[in-house]
Amino acid sequence: MVILFLADGFEEAEALVPLDLLRRAGADVKTVSIADEKTVTGSHGIPVVCDLAGRELITEGLEMIVLPGGMPGTKNLMRSPLVARYLETAAGRGLYIAAICAAPSVLGKLGLLRGKRATCFPGFEEELSGAVFTGAPVEWDGRFITAKGMGVALEFGLTLVEALKGSDEAARIKAAIQCR
Repeated sequence: MVILFLADGFEEAEALVPLDLLRRAGADVKTVSIADEKTVTGSHGIPVVCDLAGRELITEGLEMIVLPGGMPGTKNLMRSPLVARYLETAAGRGLYIAAICAAPSVLGKLGLLRGKRATCFPGFEEELSGAVFTGAPVEWDGRFITAKGMGVALEFGLTLVEALKGSDEAARIKAAIQCR
């Protein structure tokens, strides 16, 4: 199972593009509100009804956690004990952890990126404690996948598909959606 955490103020494209691609690949993805309510509103006013509220979440079958960026979504993720607990569990189990835009700063604050190549939205580099900042559009180092921002949401999503389902499946989806 893939957990895609959503907090009020998330960047819609950074969440929904990877969600779409992962589901096309057959991944079991659950959108999870960090609040008690299932409806979360993105940074551009688009409401999304999540599959689960945080209190309903379990770790059984967990393969990956994905964090979209956006403001104040990233700050809300950063303040969430639920998100911190699940990220630490995933890191301890050696599972995939992915974040885009400002959200890699959440991983940095938890010390999860130490010694890892990582990227983020410009201006958040200092928040990636101990990481080797590359500035690449998408960076994949071991079990950590980070990306710069909404403009690379498609590439980020395809990288997540590749991590979970392999390069052949990522190439199949890339061709199916007419991506160059």
